[in-house]
Amino acid sequence: MTQFLPRLTWPDVGFANKPAEVWLEVGFGGGEHALALAAAHPKVGLIAAEVYENGICSLLSALAPEGIADPVPPNNLRVFTDDARALIRAMPDAFLARLFLMFPDPWPKSRHAKRRFVHPALLADLARVLVPGGVWRIASDDPTYQAWVTEVMGAQTLFDVASPAITRPDGWPPTRYEAKALRAGRQPLYWTAVLR
Repeated sequence: MTQFLPRLTWPDVGFANKPAEVWLEVGFGGGEHALALAAAHPKVGLIAAEVYENGICSLLSALAPEGIADPVPPNNLRVFTDDARALIRAMPDAFLARLFLMFPDPWPKSRHAKRRFVHPALLADLARVLVPGGVWRIASDDPTYQAWVTEVMGAQTLFDVASPAITRPDGWPPTRYEAKALRAGRQPLYWTAVLR
């Protein structure tokens, strides 16, 4: 697996073909959402960002199962293994058509709120790298994070934000975190924010 990762690492390895659009998933967890997106949208280039080793290993295990001598990396999926905020700040303007934040770490303590990806200080950077009309999908099952998203997105003027859905909208691949939340009786919320 350690030999396979360098064949997928963004930005060292670009997409095999020029994508119609570039999408970014922040904090891909086990990778099932990113894999489903890449499979369903072969003409899109997807950058999947994750800092946690367990998540990276999970994605690599799915892409390079044990016993496969020379796995072929997907043409349209690349992996970024550092903080996605640094990646976003380095991106050119209007680079992304979609952004995904699926069940992020809620950082529930007030003193850790600055670590939350949905944050007033990051919104201008996100607006800069998204194309006009670009879509940002957010999902969370944590009541603290849900309240935070509602507050932050309600106080900004860069994105049009619909009321959150209470069932996963069509075209949103499921994640293991969503399944875990539903088993535990927690209600996920699903936001769609569109750049003005």
